Amino acid sequence: MNSLPDCYGIIPTRFASTRFEGKPLALILGRPMFWHVYTRARRCNLLHQVVLATDDQRIQTAAQKMDVPVLMTSSRHTCGTERVLEAARILQVSPDAVVVNIQGDEPTLEPAMLDQLVQPFRSQDVQVTTLARKIKAKEAVDADVVKVVLDRKGRALYFSRAPIPFPQDGKNNGYLAHIGIYAFRMRTLESFINLQHGVLEQKEKLEQLRLLEHGIPIHVVTTEYQTHGVDRPSDIEIVTKIMQTF
Repeated sequence: MNSLPDCYGIIPTRFASTRFEGKPLALILGRPMFWHVYTRARRCNLLHQVVLATDDQRIQTAAQKMDVPVLMTSSRHTCGTERVLEAARILQVSPDAVVVNIQGDEPTLEPAMLDQLVQPFRSQDVQVTTLARKIKAKEAVDADVVKVVLDRKGRALYFSRAPIPFPQDGKNNGYLAHIGIYAFRMRTLESFINLQHGVLEQKEKLEQLRLLEHGIPIHVVTTEYQTHGVDRPSDIEIVTKIMQTF
């Protein structure tokens, strides 16, 4: 079996948010959310290094007080992926190394998910990975739940907010919900940022479709785990109850 290249976990965080300003600093069980994400990510032994990437002095100061490695990045980024790339450049990540984009609002992240995410990079053919989980038909009709269909080698054929594949016989229980955690080879991450936005990406409002439209395959790992993200203040109570069971 081929060896695994160095893997870097980068957690993009920003203070500004339409639905929840200051979200990374929101307290959960007495500690800011970014601390929980970082601590759980560090439990993945396959990650060579884990850092926070932010553009806000308040987050940087809080991270330094809690001994969480943090990098200051530009405030001009339009998405978390751009912030992750800048942080990877600061870390001087090699072209063949793996960069994991760890969502900063996933305090219930299961470390084993990161193991599953990076293992495929033992193959030199793998350039991008992400995760998916099996769901029931009643969940598949929700447009906020992104679905994915795969080829026989586990590569994504398409992502959609629609319930795909369409059950013509009315008996489809084979839906997969996409989990928005990605890992890239550094050279592929550099290429991704420079790609022209695709037609399907703009229609579905799904960034990952840009890769497929440009012929870059995404290897999808099916996981039994599920995360619970924080989108709004009311979600804090929900994830707090979940984390009290850990």
